[in-house]
Amino acid sequence: MLRAVVFDVGETLVDETREYGTWADWLGVPRHTFAAAFGAVIASGLDYRETFQIFKPGFDLDRERQARVDAGKPEWFGEDDLYPDVHPALSALRDMGVWVGVVGNQTKRAGGLLRGLDLPADFIATSDDWGVQKPDTAFFDKVVEVAACVPDEIVYVGDRIDNDITPAKKVGMRTAYIQRGPWGWIHRDRKDVAELSDWIIHDLTELPGIVAGS
Repeated sequence: MLRAVVFDVGETLVDETREYGTWADWLGVPRHTFAAAFGAVIASGLDYRETFQIFKPGFDLDRERQARVDAGKPEWFGEDDLYPDVHPALSALRDMGVWVGVVGNQTKRAGGLLRGLDLPADFIATSDDWGVQKPDTAFFDKVVEVAACVPDEIVYVGDRIDNDITPAKKVGMRTAYIQRGPWGWIHRDRKDVAELSDWIIHDLTELPGIVAGS
């Protein structure tokens, strides 16, 4: 029986199109060019942060984030950046008595933004809050701890096979791979996606039916 569903943030709940566009603006390159390079980096199996190195060698993400804050142009997302299925899916799960968590690789600032969105969730935290990042399995051990369930009663939902699905399976969770966003589309045909995902979904509103049938 599934008792908890826990969600990644970027490209699972939050459409990052606008935010990556602001990074292109910050770097002074066309948004289309930045997006093309971003996709090429992901398809090559490299860390997405290598995209920034293409346009600015020596780029330091933490330093540049602070520079954006100092310039009055911080990273930001709001209600309009949520995918349209987020509120219906999370609300339906909670109505079923399912524990809903939101935990991803995000900054403390992003955690504050998430908590300000009034999401229908029982728990919201970020990797910066915990001091451990995916794909470290210690991150997923923390998920098990806060959900207060045994691992196979938890579904972790994410768009990345490397950061989400693989480490979640290592600690014994069930997994739902959502096919959207750059990683979701580019990696959708990888063998390990089929092998490690208990479910491959295209919309978060599929999850209540999955839980009900468990």
